[in-house]
Amino acid sequence: MGEPWRDTAAWSLAAEVSRYCGEDLEELLLRTPTDVLRRTDLAQLSVFTVTLMAYAEAARSGALDDAVACAGHSLGEYAALTAAEVLTLPDAVALVAERGQAMREAERLRPGTMGVLVGTGLREAEALAAEVRFEGLDVWVANVNAPGQTGLSGSAEGVERAAELAPGVGAKLIRLSVGGAFHSPFMAPAAERLGRALRTVRFAPGDLPVVANVDAEPYAGDGNWAELAVRQLSSPVLWEKSVRTLTGRLGCRRLVELGPGRVLTNLIRRIDPDVEVIPVDGPGALKDLAAV
Repeated sequence: MGEPWRDTAAWSLAAEVSRYCGEDLEELLLRTPTDVLRRTDLAQLSVFTVTLMAYAEAARSGALDDAVACAGHSLGEYAALTAAEVLTLPDAVALVAERGQAMREAERLRPGTMGVLVGTGLREAEALAAEVRFEGLDVWVANVNAPGQTGLSGSAEGVERAAELAPGVGAKLIRLSVGGAFHSPFMAPAAERLGRALRTVRFAPGDLPVVANVDAEPYAGDGNWAELAVRQLSSPVLWEKSVRTLTGRLGCRRLVELGPGRVLTNLIRRIDPDVEVIPVDGPGALKDLAAV
């Protein structure tokens, strides 16, 4: 995923992140097999680094000079905090590394998985999860992504049972290739470990407000980000509501997705079809951004 950025000035971030976390990001981003990159801690460091590369190049072009707020989905929240200068790069890298390792350890202690329920609303998804739990299996709402798309998280048996029941609410469940039940109570051990790391980090007032995953509220210097980050590990990501905060209360009419892929762009278009969304997943996309 790093190849598109290899010939940009932002590529220097690979060496910088490597220095702060002890992993070889150039190796991870250019030569590491996909099956190795599925490892939670390595995947998170890789995605975080590429996201910052995209941000650095977009900022260097001047295209983000009129930005009024930041937000990120799950791991992306750490990139958003870095872009808003709430976190320094060394602190952000240290937290992303610790978070990934903590989540990987939680996976070992209590294996789980995730799936995306498509074709029905949040109320039906919550009722479905409650029905599965009533049967004695573990599954919870983990991501409220967009209208008609809700992530579920829990045990393999719980997610499988949710898939069986999904047609009954006019939906289907698409299984995700993950080893953990992220944003669910299964991540409680990870939250405890991350909480200890967060006590050593200073959160600055920042240049821009960041919309938090756990409550979709914008926080600047008044945000208790240590507490919000701990809650995020075992609470649902309220992405749909976060986007509505950006486009509603904060008045954003153009959103820029920075990093690998265009998943958030597709979600945003479902949440608010009238807002302009520009994905920057490679240097070539910067031309689209500059043309606006």
